[in-house]
Amino acid sequence: MLFALLMLPGVGFAYYFESGDEMSLVSAIVVTFIVGLLLFFSFSKQDQNIRKREGYLIVSTSWILMSMFGMLPYLFSGTFTSFSDAIFETISGLTTTGATVLTDIEVTPKGILFWRSMTQWIGGLGIIVLTVAIFPLLGIGGIELFVAESPGPTSDKLHPRIRETAKRLWYVYLGLTITAGLLYFIGGMTFYDAVNHALTTMATGGFSTKNASMAYYTSPFIQYTAILFMFLAGTNFTVIYFGLTGKFERVWKSDEFKAYATVILVFAILLSFPIFHYSDQNYEKAFRDTLFQVVSLITTTGYVTADYTSYHIGLTLVFFMLLFFGGSAGSTSGGIKFVRHLTFVKNSWLEFKRIVHPRAVVPLKINGDRVTGKIITHIMNFLLIYLMIFVLGSIVMALMGYDILTSFGAVATCLGNVGPAIGKVGPMDNFSFFSGPAKIFLSFLMLLGRLELFTILILFTPYFWRAN
Repeated sequence: MLFALLMLPGVGFAYYFESGDEMSLVSAIVVTFIVGLLLFFSFSKQDQNIRKREGYLIVSTSWILMSMFGMLPYLFSGTFTSFSDAIFETISGLTTTGATVLTDIEVTPKGILFWRSMTQWIGGLGIIVLTVAIFPLLGIGGIELFVAESPGPTSDKLHPRIRETAKRLWYVYLGLTITAGLLYFIGGMTFYDAVNHALTTMATGGFSTKNASMAYYTSPFIQYTAILFMFLAGTNFTVIYFGLTGKFERVWKSDEFKAYATVILVFAILLSFPIFHYSDQNYEKAFRDTLFQVVSLITTTGYVTADYTSYHIGLTLVFFMLLFFGGSAGSTSGGIKFVRHLTFVKNSWLEFKRIVHPRAVVPLKINGDRVTGKIITHIMNFLLIYLMIFVLGSIVMALMGYDILTSFGAVATCLGNVGPAIGKVGPMDNFSFFSGPAKIFLSFLMLLGRLELFTILILFTPYFWRAN
């Protein structure tokens, strides 16, 4: 029912611009709301004692159902006529991937285009957290849902009650979205474009109302605004909350935040020199384009201001590697997440010390706290499974008849929820040329990446379905 209500703003834009898609949205709203209402009354008296198993199942099935109902506006309006196109665009939106099968975005009806942006904003922090925050009448604590939904290996709590935590996360999310929209508007965007880009920037989604994405806007003010808010959206929202409340010692204590900011700055500076050399532009523009693309890819936003595949092949490879970073845990970014990379690097470095001093106790610490062996094992397993899925997924795409660069690029960008990649899915391309089965497969990879692999994969294990 909440999902249906979030379609309403698109109706207003459709009427205002007279784009002719208002009834398509209204029909989708009615269908979605009625189904939600029937489900609510059918199951409202059921046992609401949700354990971890039910939490994972609810999150997984909720995202699948949202994807099914979220594609109705596309189908009812005729924007897409095939199931594979509609489900791909919807899942790409909800998972904040930003890969698109639209070949001409600017002719898409305004209401539908707004709904497309809204799907990314909804997926940003997760519809489950939103539901737990706003609907206490459900009568559940929500901790299992939050853990399953949380975009990262840990869920730092701002408040001991999970409902209060969810509310505060959404207040930060909403406040930053409004601020980004105002700055975009001040910078020269129309109100409609500013709202759409604010939604997709804070969601690290990357859907744009322009075919050229952010390259359409040559204003340095707009591009630096996008860089700032992409960076914030890729930051752990608890860190942002502590910064906004004046608890700066908690911000500087975050090893992940320091690593995240340092890596972005180092890559931006180092890559700006060869890009300045290979492009016909002044250094400020070369640095701005470099910083923009580095932040966009690391935070998995996917906006583009330049074609990074048009430079030297070595630079293309470096930009491709950025797809595997991901932002911070507890942010709206996809990808592997910096805290996992940081844990892996620190543990690998300490392993040399353990080899030299086999009897020494050498603990691994993040943010000054000792990381348990269980968490290290979980992170190592995640990295291994992520790599295996990337390799196997690339093989599947190659067997479907696509060249190796395109296969690598499509799987990496969908699994990491980024958007652009390399091959035929570069920053100036889209995904419309893929076959129906390929789009369904890539949609599945997007869900896997958005829900941190285990939330989906655990449903395919016999242990999950065995009785207690």
